[in-house]
Amino acid sequence: MSNVKVLDLGGSIVAPDEVDVSFIKEFKVFLETWLKDDKNNKAIIVIGGGAPARKYQQAYRNIVENSDHNEQDWIGITATRLNAQLIKAVFKDYCVEDVVIDPTAPERFDGQVMVAAGWKPGFSTDFDSVVLAEKFGADTILNLSNIAKVYTADPNKDPNARPLDYVSWDDYKKMAGDEWIPGKNVPFDPVATKRAAELNLQVIAAAGKDLENLKNIFDGEEFIGTIIGRK
Repeated sequence: MSNVKVLDLGGSIVAPDEVDVSFIKEFKVFLETWLKDDKNNKAIIVIGGGAPARKYQQAYRNIVENSDHNEQDWIGITATRLNAQLIKAVFKDYCVEDVVIDPTAPERFDGQVMVAAGWKPGFSTDFDSVVLAEKFGADTILNLSNIAKVYTADPNKDPNARPLDYVSWDDYKKMAGDEWIPGKNVPFDPVATKRAAELNLQVIAAAGKDLENLKNIFDGEEFIGTIIGRK
């Protein structure tokens, strides 16, 4: 039986301003070690847009006064596909499928790595990770970004914001809101949140660049991060 890990890898750590080559090299070594430990280990890596998405969406908003949400989403989606193609190439020895751009499409998971990117307007790649988790029987999504924990509010704006070790789906929904806006900066997007709650999935939000901490999560050891949903 396969052990499938779903890694919702934020573009903020793949390409924060430009491609973070050092991190990707270290991440490759980390994941390859885990994959080699057991041929039944499989990883689904869903890649966000990062700086390319942010910069090109902002350029569009600067050019077009009444910018369209759909167009902004497509710009972001295209950025995720660029980042995903890079990660697919990095793991080419383990990834036999093309980059997945429709998470409902794959019927099989050959190889040990599947790389996915943005699908269509209306949500972020977080939702894609939920669809793939459901499809391939994973009960946990590792939401890896540039923050170590989910906070009660944006710590850059609210000095009283405090980090959380655990938050229920009901409470997280109140924090994330109900509406998806392209480029919205929340740990896990509202559309993905709704579906993950319905499926009773667990999301672990943690700092993606802390690979020692990520190993602890993989190994079921004590870790730094926030559990959302099912304990």
